[in-house]
Amino acid sequence: MVQRLTYRRRLSYNTKSNKRRLVKTPGNRLVYHKRQKRAKPLRCAFSGQILSGIKPLRPAEKSRARRRRRTVSRPFGGVLSCKALQDKIIRALLSEEMKQVKRYLKKMKEKETKK
Repeated sequence: MVQRLTYRRRLSYNTKSNKRRLVKTPGNRLVYHKRQKRAKPLRCAFSGQILSGIKPLRPAEKSRARRRRRTVSRPFGGVLSCKALQDKIIRALLSEEMKQVKRYLKKMKEKETKK
C-alpha cells in the first residue's frame, strides 16, 4: 500500500510558497522537504539584460549578504549593465560638448554683430 504523506509545516495548501520535494529517509520513510523559492537574476534598469557578476538572491538572503556579493565595483554596479553605462557616459559627454559648441557659436555671433 502507498504511504500517505502530510505537510510538515502549518501551511496545508499547495501554493506557490509551499512547494515541496519527496525525500526518502534512512528509515525508509517518504517525507516532504520544503523547497525554497528560486531567486530571479538582477536585470539592467535600461536594457533589461541580465547583470553578470551578481548571483541571484532572495530578498532576505540579499539583505544578509556582503556588499561584494550584491554589487559590482564600478559606478552604477548592480544597477546598469556595462554597455548601458558606456552609453550613459558617452551621452553625457556628447551633451556637454553640444553645450560648449552652442556657447562658442553664440560668442561668435555676438562678435559679428558688434562689427
